[in-house]
Amino acid sequence: MFTVKRLEDFVPKAHPLRDIRDILNTALRQMDAGFNAMYAASGRYSIAPEKLLRALVLQTLYGIRSERQLCEHLEYNLLYRWFVGLSMDDAVWDHSSFTTNRDRLIEHDAVRSLFGQIVAQADAAGLLSDEHFSVDGTLIRAWASNKSLVPRDGEPPPSGGAKHNPEVDFKGQRRNNDTHVSKTDPDALLARKSKNEGAYPSYTGHVLMENRNGLAVDVRLTQATGRAEREAALDMLKDQARAQTVGADKNYDTHGFVAACREHGITPHVARNTARRGGSAIDGRTTRHAGYGISQVIRKLIETHFGDKKQHRGGRQVKVRSLAKVDFVFTLGGAVTDLVRMARLLGPPQAA
Repeated sequence: MFTVKRLEDFVPKAHPLRDIRDILNTALRQMDAGFNAMYAASGRYSIAPEKLLRALVLQTLYGIRSERQLCEHLEYNLLYRWFVGLSMDDAVWDHSSFTTNRDRLIEHDAVRSLFGQIVAQADAAGLLSDEHFSVDGTLIRAWASNKSLVPRDGEPPPSGGAKHNPEVDFKGQRRNNDTHVSKTDPDALLARKSKNEGAYPSYTGHVLMENRNGLAVDVRLTQATGRAEREAALDMLKDQARAQTVGADKNYDTHGFVAACREHGITPHVARNTARRGGSAIDGRTTRHAGYGISQVIRKLIETHFGDKKQHRGGRQVKVRSLAKVDFVFTLGGAVTDLVRMARLLGPPQAA
């Protein structure tokens, strides 16, 4: 059977991936210099970095659960081949190649660069506010269980049963981050969402969102300490020279965070936590303005970033270990969420 059609001819003209791919390709072209540095001195690696990034974006976009499944889809799915840049007769890489090649992307901070280029395109298109922001954080379950916790000093608790799923007897033991560490993922820390929930090895993901169109302008991943959300928020806000306001939930209503924001010339539109000991740090000089109420409405849109990652992008519990790799996955999820929103905001390209 012979055909004179190109691979692109099989992709519908109105398919949403076309707009996403256009934005992604523009970002990747701006990263050419960085890609050249990734190539080995003896020649090219088995997977070109730009194609690897396209494949990882595709995996995140469609919530494909593993590299093995992604490679299987690339064998027969023409839409996926077109998006990644493989022709009909190109051989698909072995799934094990992703593990090796992902390490060099992490080494060169490629996903962070990709995220920056996507944000730069949004800024050039006039989609971003550089004055009004919202910030929030969320817990991300690590790829480790409570059974993996062992004392930092002393003997591990007795275990039995299957080798890969042992029965660990830790009843009656008090365990916290000072006394115990996960042998599966030492970077993960015990954390819980509320006092009514159990603590699990976790990380904390942070998003800084601009308030005009709800696009993420910065994402960070940290260890799950009790102060991580507020510290990361201040870190991200420092990079926004013209920031005037920042909306946030009650967790940010502390005297330290509010004072630090005002010190940087940023008005903290933080939800008041009147139940906090010592009272709320937000008073009438902030809440009396109409802008405070607007920020309180818009800041809730940031939850869609976390919901999107957890529901569709595999962000509820990551399948990689170590702070660097989880940060890679979280940042990639932020880039993909922005890609989807930008494609909708910019619409189809205008005919010449």
